[in-house]
Amino acid sequence: MRREKNPEAVPTRKRAPRKTAPTATAPAIPAPNFVDPEQRAGLIARAAYFRAQSRGFAPGDELADWLAAEAEVDAELLRGAARPTSG
Repeated sequence: MRREKNPEAVPTRKRAPRKTAPTATAPAIPAPNFVDPEQRAGLIARAAYFRAQSRGFAPGDELADWLAAEAEVDAELLRGAARPTSG
């Protein structure tokens, strides 16, 4: 059936949907493998021990040893998470 034109009707235009700007996403960072907090603390304690041993167990730098060991262990854990797993 053919549609008749209505001279009194106001012509309407359909609008295309508004384009949205792409959202900025954070770069994909591989999720670190879960390490038990007790296991992590053990790794840090061991690394701190070896740091203290290398400086002759001189007193006064225990906190510095611990913080450096903590940074070292965390960096190694993150590096390990970035490596592809085999299997």
